[in-house]
Amino acid sequence: MQLPLGIKLPDSATFANLVRGGNGEAIDHLQHCLFAGMNDGQALYFWGAPGSGKSHVLQAACHALAEQGQAAVYLPLSEYEQLHPAMLEGLESLALVCVDDVAAIAGQGDWEDALFHLYNRMQVEPGQLLLTGNASPVELGLGLADLRSRLSQGWVFQLQIISDDEKKQALQLRAHTRGFTLPDEVGDYLLRYFPRDMHALFGLLDRLDVASLVEQRRLTVPFVKMVLADAK
Repeated sequence: MQLPLGIKLPDSATFANLVRGGNGEAIDHLQHCLFAGMNDGQALYFWGAPGSGKSHVLQAACHALAEQGQAAVYLPLSEYEQLHPAMLEGLESLALVCVDDVAAIAGQGDWEDALFHLYNRMQVEPGQLLLTGNASPVELGLGLADLRSRLSQGWVFQLQIISDDEKKQALQLRAHTRGFTLPDEVGDYLLRYFPRDMHALFGLLDRLDVASLVEQRRLTVPFVKMVLADAK
């Protein structure tokens, strides 16, 4: 049972596709907690700027545990208006609970209270709680002081945005998993002329994958220019 809430994860968000860059310590600690029995009852909180890979890390963890037949859930709080705080009840029975974008519910008292109680319940359960935000726990703007305290008491890691060379490596890894090759010159072109955040770049790569299949053409800079002429 990977997604009890019916939220579909992108297949490409795996540890195999994750370029660590300067985030090796955080990823190593996460994998030790998930796979080496090092869960000490403390939650892991990852924060960083957009494009630092926070969602990818959580989704990769869900994929990894699902592959082992363990129950995991991914909850994007950016969509909290379509969800309900009651969804957090009972999640402590799962092996892994991933709560993405805690900042989205800052100031929402019902959500903050529900998340605080989930945190407390999971401290006495064998499952692992992972959370992300766009700032450190004390800077999230949470109204519930006890929730700020809980998030600060656990393991807190700041994720760094990867370099352009590492972004190209991430694009090439993703292309490889989809069964095609992204030449260096095409990767360089994408990074030079398009937004550098990974979500946007992966979207462009998906477009190129479809276009190359339809046209039965390899990816070259002239072909990419033609396909993405409306995307700049």
